[in-house]
Amino acid sequence: MKVIICENETEQRLLLESIISHYALVSEPSIEIVLSAATPEEVLVFQQDQRADCYFLDIELASTLNGMDVARKIREQDPFATIIFISMHADRLKLTFKYKLAALDFIVKDDNRAKLSEQVIDALEAAFTKCKQQNTSQEKISSLAIRIGEQIKYVHYTDIYYFETSPNVHKIGLHEKNGYYEFYAKLKDLEELHPSFFRCHKSYVINLQHIKTINKKERKLIMANDQECYLSFRKVKELQTKLNQQYPGISTIG
Repeated sequence: MKVIICENETEQRLLLESIISHYALVSEPSIEIVLSAATPEEVLVFQQDQRADCYFLDIELASTLNGMDVARKIREQDPFATIIFISMHADRLKLTFKYKLAALDFIVKDDNRAKLSEQVIDALEAAFTKCKQQNTSQEKISSLAIRIGEQIKYVHYTDIYYFETSPNVHKIGLHEKNGYYEFYAKLKDLEELHPSFFRCHKSYVINLQHIKTINKKERKLIMANDQECYLSFRKVKELQTKLNQQYPGISTIG
C-alpha cells in the first residue's frame, strides 16, 4: 500500500512518518511512504503521473489550498483512494461530510503522542484492509476462475497463452505461464472473455499478446511458450487485421 502524507508542520509531518514507517517495518512491510509533502502542490504534482492508495491530509495547510481541496482533486482522479484527515479542530469533521469526501477517518491532533500514534495506526490498519480487499476484487475481475477438483484457481488473463480442446470430453486445456490445466468449458465462451483472446481455429483460442511467430504458409502460430497452434485459412486475414491494430511488429513467415 502506497501512502502519501501532506502536513505543513515539520514536527507533525516527521512524527507521522515515524509512526507509519515503524508500523510498516514491524507489522506490514508492504506499506510504503511514497511522498511526505509540506505543501498540497507537491501532492498534486505527484498525482499527475503516479498514484497512491492512502493519503494522510492535514486540513490546515497554510496554503491557498487546504486538505479538503486536495482531497477533492484526488477524488477526481481516483475515486477509490483512502483519505484520512488530520486537524487541530474537531469541528472540521462535519465539513468532510458536507463536501462528500468519503474520508475513512478523521484524526484530531493531540499533544499526547501515544494517543495520536494509536489513532494513526488504527486508521492505517483500516486503510490496509480496504486496500487488500480492493486488490483482491481487481484481481478477480482481471482473472479467469477455473475449478480444479474441489478448488477454484484464478489465472490472470495476461498469463494465458492459449486454450485448446482436450482429448477428454467437454474439457478445455489451458496453457499459461505457470503450467497446464484442464477444466470444463466451451471455447466459444472463452473467446469473448478478453479483447486479446482470438479464435484462430475450431480447436484453439489464443492470446494475441503471446504470439511469437505466424507461419501463413503452414498456417501455424508459434506462441511465447514455443508451442504450436493451428490457424484456419479463413482466419488469416482477420488475425492480421487485429494484430496490426493491437500488437504490430509480430514476425510473419510466408
